[in-house]
Amino acid sequence: MQDTINTLGSVAAPVPKRAGAGLKPKHYQSIIEQLPDIGWFEIHPENYMGRGGPPLHYLERIRADYPLSLHSVGTSLGSHLPVDLDHLKKLKALVDRFEPGLISEHLSWSHGYEWYTHDLIPLFYTEETLSLIVEHIEQVQDFLGREILIENPSSYLQFKQNEIPEQVFYVEAAKRSGAGLLVDINNVFVSCSNHGWSIQEYLSAVPHELVGEIHLAGHSIQDLGDTKLRVDDHGSPVCQEVWQLYRDYINTHGTVPTLIEWDTNIPEFPELYREVCFAEKFLQTTRDRYDEAIV
Repeated sequence: MQDTINTLGSVAAPVPKRAGAGLKPKHYQSIIEQLPDIGWFEIHPENYMGRGGPPLHYLERIRADYPLSLHSVGTSLGSHLPVDLDHLKKLKALVDRFEPGLISEHLSWSHGYEWYTHDLIPLFYTEETLSLIVEHIEQVQDFLGREILIENPSSYLQFKQNEIPEQVFYVEAAKRSGAGLLVDINNVFVSCSNHGWSIQEYLSAVPHELVGEIHLAGHSIQDLGDTKLRVDDHGSPVCQEVWQLYRDYINTHGTVPTLIEWDTNIPEFPELYREVCFAEKFLQTTRDRYDEAIV
């Protein structure tokens, strides 16, 4: 992706089309001491919205050596309430300070009148909800002076009120707001498996020119007797089916900045790094193939 100019006029460090990792506190010291060959790191900005302390200190150190992406979990784009202005101010302060190459948020909501939840609650896929979420995305982008990417959810049930297929709703939200897309391939696999949707139909509905980032993660399987439910818990290595979907996607469309997410049962850094290196091998193979085609 091209360099992005933020509202202060400085150039945000671009996120390369390489494999990156979610930044976790237990890995700070290993990263600073070892400077591993990783393309970039991604953070949840809500973990860094304090005025100081160790998290910001370590983030400053790591940002000096690596490009950064901000993946928000608290903007609550799908809420019926206005976007929280205080949250936006804190997010913008981090954007201005750390100049991330990418900023993203989820296609979900997470707060009501006087309460917040750490869960990403699914939406009704209706025209009314679509209009609301487009308005909120535009508000966030205008406030930050930056394009954001929106991520497809993982889901476990469908609402009777749904009028629009999830992938159509997802793409329309980006097109109407001018946002980009973050395609979480694990989420596609989880949702399609849970609902009996076609994975290929889902992915073929997503215009690649809007895709600015890919997420890969592990998930768990819960046995419910007559059926099995796949749960997007980010607590294990990426499964073989998701790796295959990822390889097929980049072989078809080309390389995209790719993140390994691991948010529960977080391993020691070498295990996370092995997953990142595995993704990087796929990316390098695709780069080599495209280079040969050009020659």
